[in-house]
Amino acid sequence: MKRLFLPADHAVEHALHGLVLSHPGLLRLNEDPLYVAARERHPARRVGLVSGGGSGHEPLHTGFVGSGMLDAAVPGRVFASPHNRQILEASRDAAGESGVLHIVKNYTGDRINFGIAAERLRADGIPVRRVLVDDDLATDSAETATGRRGTGAAVLVEKLLGGAADHGLGLDALASLGTRFAAASRSVAVASRAQTSFARGGDAFELPDGALEYGVGIHGERAVSTVDHPGFDQLVDRMTRQLLAALPRGTGAVLLLVNGLGATTQLELQAVHSRVSGLLETSGLDVAGRLVGTFVPALDMSGFSLTLTALHDDWLPYWHAPARTPAFPLTESTR
Repeated sequence: MKRLFLPADHAVEHALHGLVLSHPGLLRLNEDPLYVAARERHPARRVGLVSGGGSGHEPLHTGFVGSGMLDAAVPGRVFASPHNRQILEASRDAAGESGVLHIVKNYTGDRINFGIAAERLRADGIPVRRVLVDDDLATDSAETATGRRGTGAAVLVEKLLGGAADHGLGLDALASLGTRFAAASRSVAVASRAQTSFARGGDAFELPDGALEYGVGIHGERAVSTVDHPGFDQLVDRMTRQLLAALPRGTGAVLLLVNGLGATTQLELQAVHSRVSGLLETSGLDVAGRLVGTFVPALDMSGFSLTLTALHDDWLPYWHAPARTPAFPLTESTR
């Protein structure tokens, strides 16, 4: 049975220690409770930004800690929510003069633990608000009690909010703006092979040869449907059309994320990027910002996701605001 190289015991601690050693000028590690914090922040920033979630999705979220993005990130065990004590102490550390904003993906464990931490922060007199990221179209149905899952849009929301925070916005304004960012975002993911189970080895689920899991989750959640691979062009076209049909109206400009799920090559991702870009252009949309790479993987899953955010004109300065983190690249305007 195939296993990952890293042993499960203390894997997250070892990985975070390595991350901070690689970026000593950007990050500092708090070991008990475990979280990563930025060494610097913009002087205009009044609100600390904190996010987090299960490990196994790196560089999300710890790779986006630094000037211009997150002030702290809290990792849980692989595919498990961080403990509320971690979130509490990271939030106390990161809070600015106007409080702290939590950026939370829509999963039950994350919502509960960030919620407990928020109650304790308020008891300490620290203002706190939440932005919930819920972009996954695969769970956008009346039968899904929890609503859309939070996936690739977390990266885009964290960048936009980082830029907005560095413009000096207050807590309520940031929470309102972040909610609008999340509401303007939609994602869909496919996989041709599940991730390796971190605990037992072997594929987390089996797929027949030539099949795709259409609408897979970033923790390896099975999709509603397993489909025959329709071919590259047909697959990318289907995913893009589904996103466009669900995307809220904006100004005609979008952010695009083409995201690898762990084992998908840059060769494949750039080919997807080219195809999606042509479809968006044909649809009359301007791609004002784009990211292509592995930003929200599911360990070593073979697959990719697409995310679109419908922009408003006053959001672009936040996207192009300077950021210096271990994993977020420089962005380029296409205008």
